[in-house]
Amino acid sequence: MKEQVEDHIAVVRKTFEECLSGIESFIRLAVETLRGGGKIAFLGNGGSAADSQHLAAELVGRFAKDRSPLPAIALTTDTSILTALGNDYGFDEVFSRQVEALLKKEDLLVAISTSGESPNVLKAVLRAKEIGVKVVGLTGKGGGRLKDICDVVIVVPSSSTPRIQEVHILIGHLVCEEVEKALYG
Repeated sequence: MKEQVEDHIAVVRKTFEECLSGIESFIRLAVETLRGGGKIAFLGNGGSAADSQHLAAELVGRFAKDRSPLPAIALTTDTSILTALGNDYGFDEVFSRQVEALLKKEDLLVAISTSGESPNVLKAVLRAKEIGVKVVGLTGKGGGRLKDICDVVIVVPSSSTPRIQEVHILIGHLVCEEVEKALYG
C-alpha cells in the first residue's frame, strides 16, 4: 500500500508540474461557459462515467458552499437513451447523438478517457467540434487520439488507470472549487 500511495503522490506532483496551464485553461473555460449562460456536459466510460456523474453533481448541487445550482449534466446516466442508442446505432454513438441533441456552441464538453482512445468518446468530441462546442479532454497514457482533437487537453503522465482516475477527480474537484470562487466569491 505504501508503494501505491507514493506512486499516487508522484503522479499528482508530475501532473501539476506538467499540466498546470491546461488545468488553468479548463477552469477559465468552465467559468466563461457558465457566465455566458452555457452548461457543462461530462462523458466517459466506466470509472470515467462515474467521474462524469460525480462532477456534474458537484456543480448542480454544491461543492464547498451553498449557492445557486449551476447547469451541468452527465451524458452517462440515462439508461433508456444509452441502451436505445446502443441498440439502434451502436455503442460508438451513445454520446455523439446526445451531444448533437443537447449541446449548443455556448456549452462546454468535458470528455474523460484514461486511454484517449475510446471510440464513443472520440466520436462525441468530433460531433461537439462540428457544433462549435469547446472541449476539454482529461486523459492519460500519452493522451491517445483525444489529445489531438480537444481545445484543452490534460494528459495525466501515467499509464496506470487507477492513478489517472485519481488525478482526474482531483482536477475535477479543483475546477469545481475555482468555479465557485469565481462565480460566488
